[in-house]
Amino acid sequence: MAESADTTVLGADADPAYREAVIDLLAAIAYGEISAFERLAEDAKLAPSLADKFDLATMASGELTKVHALHDRIRALGADPFHAMIPFREPLDEFHRHTAPADWYEGLVKAYVGDGLANDFYREIAAYLDPETRDLVVSSMEEGTHATFVVDRVRAAIADDARLGGRLALWGRRLMGEALTQAQRVAADRDALTALLAGGVDRPGLDLAAMGRMFTRLTERHLARMAELGLEA
Repeated sequence: MAESADTTVLGADADPAYREAVIDLLAAIAYGEISAFERLAEDAKLAPSLADKFDLATMASGELTKVHALHDRIRALGADPFHAMIPFREPLDEFHRHTAPADWYEGLVKAYVGDGLANDFYREIAAYLDPETRDLVVSSMEEGTHATFVVDRVRAAIADDARLGGRLALWGRRLMGEALTQAQRVAADRDALTALLAGGVDRPGLDLAAMGRMFTRLTERHLARMAELGLEA
C-alpha cells in the first residue's frame, strides 16, 4: 500500500506548480488509457475464438470510457486535455513499440502485468494528491473483470503447454524492466511531475528512502501478479 501523506494536500487550484503537476499526471494517465484501448482492440484480432474477441473488445471500450472523467478534470483546471497529452505520446508509444506482443498470450500478459504495474505506480503517487484528484486517479485504475479474464486464459494455456509458461515468464520480466524505464523517463522529462514526487514545504513527498520502499512495493505486486498467472518471475 502507498505510504500515507503526513499533511493535508491543498486543492489543485491553490498552487500553480501543483496544478501543473496534476494536469501532467492526469494527461499521462489519460493517454495511457487511450493507448490501452488501441492495444486491446488490436490484440482482439489475435483472439482464438469469437467469445475471446468480444471480451477483449469489451475491455478495450472500458479503457476509453475512463478518459472522459480525466479530460473533464483537466479542463476544469484550465487546460486543453489533448494539448496536455502531447508530451506523453512519444514515450508511451515507444514503450509499446518495444513491447509489441508476438501472439495472443503475450498480449494477455502485457495487458495484465504491464498495465497492472502502471496502475500500481499511479496509485502510489495518488497518496500525495489532494482528495478530489486522488479519488479520480484511483477510480481510473479499477481493473473490473480484466484480471479474471486474463488469469483464466493464461493458466489454462500453460496447463496445456508447459513450455508456454517459460516463454511467458521471460516476457513478464522484460515488461517489468521496460515499464520501470519508461516511468522513470516520463518523470525525469517533466519537471512538474518530478517536483510532485519530491514534495515541498506545504506538501509531503518521497525522499530517497521512501522512493526505494515504493519500488520495492511495485516489485512485490509484480511478483504477485506473475504468480496469479502461474508464472515464475
